[in-house]
Amino acid sequence: MKVAIIDYNAGNVRSVQFAMQRLGIEAHLTGDAAEIQAAEKVIFPGVGEANTTMAYLRERGLDEVIRNLKQPVLGICLGMQLLCRHSEENDTDCLGIIPQEVVRFRPKQGEKIPHMGWNSIRNLGDGLFSPGLEGEYVYFVHSYYVEQGPYTTATTEHVLPFSSALQKDNFYATQFHPEKSGKVGEAILKHFIQL
Repeated sequence: MKVAIIDYNAGNVRSVQFAMQRLGIEAHLTGDAAEIQAAEKVIFPGVGEANTTMAYLRERGLDEVIRNLKQPVLGICLGMQLLCRHSEENDTDCLGIIPQEVVRFRPKQGEKIPHMGWNSIRNLGDGLFSPGLEGEYVYFVHSYYVEQGPYTTATTEHVLPFSSALQKDNFYATQFHPEKSGKVGEAILKHFIQL
């Protein structure tokens, strides 16, 4: 199976590649449009800042490449946020694939920001999740979140309930890092590969 991991100058892409290797899949890290388009599955991971990243994608035409992908695509962390319409992080227009907003956590009672560490996923929808994963713990690192909406397929609570996973058509996304979430994350990545 040909799996492409989009290389766009973001942090944390290698750990996704290693997670795929643990599943026995040789995923290729690439910023080449033709390679990305030819892959059977595409992973759009990342740790970074929205505005800089969107500028990088636009300069290389990768924004249009991603918007037009027809195979299953998995956005992770910043990758999930960039699939949305707009981010409050430096007032950034994102890819607009999932018509939802990315907003900054506004802690009320001393909650820590960024939301960092293990937290549970609930209200799981179809797609990436098997029913046995309800309430399981996964690993998060983020200061911005996607509000709950019609494309929410998992929720988590920190400051308030937010979307910890989204899906629209062939685009799947997780705010948490499946590649850092042990056996639960491995099960989610395996589900994605089997879609």
